[in-house]
Amino acid sequence: QVRLEESGGGLVQAGGSLRLSCAASGRIFRISAMGWYRQYTGKQRELVARITDGGITNYADSVKGRFTISRENAKNTVYLQMNTLKPEDTAVYYCNAVQTILGPTYNYWGQGTQVTVSS
Repeated sequence: QVRLEESGGGLVQAGGSLRLSCAASGRIFRISAMGWYRQYTGKQRELVARITDGGITNYADSVKGRFTISRENAKNTVYLQMNTLKPEDTAVYYCNAVQTILGPTYNYWGQGTQVTVSS
């Protein structure tokens, strides 16, 4: 089992910044990708940003140029630097890790951290 521990959410004014962190621990073999998703109330979870263990990134169009995802493979930790935050970024943010073990992949989720951006 892989556990994901998130930190860094909170309340910030529009235009401000926050940095989310997520550390994976437990039975880790190879985490091929880590990422952040967010969920608005009553809506499905959506991808915010994702990074592979090779450093390939992808972002939701709504956050390109404002958010940066990075990863420390040795620490199995992923970060999301969020700049120029907008009220529409208010959501619960979830860390995700994808582990590949001899072919099959397994998805793991953090407990979620609230990000609130006031106008």
